[in-house]
Amino acid sequence: MSGVGATGAGGAAGLQQIIALRQQIIDRSALLQQVKDPAAAIGTAQGVAPAQPQGPAGGFTDALQSALDSVNASQQNAEALSSGYEKGEVTDIAKVMLARQQAGVAFEATLQVRNRLLSAYQDIMRMGV
Repeated sequence: MSGVGATGAGGAAGLQQIIALRQQIIDRSALLQQVKDPAAAIGTAQGVAPAQPQGPAGGFTDALQSALDSVNASQQNAEALSSGYEKGEVTDIAKVMLARQQAGVAFEATLQVRNRLLSAYQDIMRMGV
C-alpha cells in the first residue's frame, strides 16, 4: 500500500508539470494572437500590448527558446530518473515512466512545431513577388 501513496505523490507532481505546460501553451498562444492581430490584442488586453517595444520577433524568439529549454529540461530529468532507476537509486517505476512519457510528448510537440515552421518557410519562399 505504501507504493500507492508514493505513486500518487509522483502523479500529483507530474500533473502539476502538465498543468504548467498547458499554461505555457496558453500564454504562447495569446502572444502569437497578439502578433497576428495587434489591434484585437490591444482591445482585449486594454493597453498591455503597447508595453512591448521589442516587437514580435523578440517575443517569438524568446517563446521558442523557452519552449526548447523546457523540452531539454524534461529530457534531462527523464534521463536522470532512468539512470537512477538503473542504478537502484530510484525505486518508483511509475515516476520514471511518467518522466519518460512527458519527455517523449514534449519532443513530439517540438518536432511538429518544427515541421510546421519549415513548411511555412517553404511556402513563403515559393511565393511569387
